[in-house]
Amino acid sequence: MLALAIAAGFALLGQWQLDRAISSGEVVERSTEIVQPLSDTVSPDGPPPKVAEGQMIETTGSYVPGDEQIISGRHNGGETGFWVVSHFVTDEGFSIPVARGWTADADEAEAIRERLATQMSILSLQPLTGRFLSSEAPVLPEDGADPHTMTTVSTAALINLWANWSDQPVYQGYIVDSVAPEGLAVIDSPEPEVEVPLNWLNIFYALEWAVFAGFAVFLWYRLVRDAWEREVEEAEIAAAAAAETSAGSPDETSGPAGADRSHANAP
Repeated sequence: MLALAIAAGFALLGQWQLDRAISSGEVVERSTEIVQPLSDTVSPDGPPPKVAEGQMIETTGSYVPGDEQIISGRHNGGETGFWVVSHFVTDEGFSIPVARGWTADADEAEAIRERLATQMSILSLQPLTGRFLSSEAPVLPEDGADPHTMTTVSTAALINLWANWSDQPVYQGYIVDSVAPEGLAVIDSPEPEVEVPLNWLNIFYALEWAVFAGFAVFLWYRLVRDAWEREVEEAEIAAAAAAETSAGSPDETSGPAGADRSHANAP
């Protein structure tokens, strides 16, 4: 019974670890579609918090003319094309890249980039609403491709191309504009999917406790079986001894006493 009690304890510990794994993986609902101020969501010159990823934000500032870049290999509605990305400076003086829109044609993307560079003025403040996304890692162009080709929105790479940037604070991310300039399509930017992380360490511990509980049950089974086999063996030995004793005892009609009774009864 002690082994069964230990097995029950191991099973309870395994259940507790499993509950911990599930509770630690519970989804924290985020209102990513409720527009929040950029300054309240993320701070410049530092990694953005996880809660900022995919958050709809708003800010006010101006575009820096001439800092537009084209990002190739971007998908939109199942097609591959190009993003036009601009340099935006908030009214607080912090820089952040903004993905303005998408087009499937490289020449059109280049023409729109040149048009935006001449139309925008750094002195005109304007509101900006879009979805904040973390900066992407820079990727080297493929062999034989234009060395200036960019395929990711990397803040670290873009600041090296901005003409008048000189170590001002920069957000480690970019904004996908919710509207697009004329000639560009609005970039697909769906609500981020919620992932449910699992605590694999707790799951591993739960499996360990299950193994321990199984071993305790096996130990109980072996102890019970050994005790039963001993009882059966002892019973067989006792039965054999009783049979030998019964077979070796003298018959009531045999031996000297029996002979005397026979003579006494003779005529």
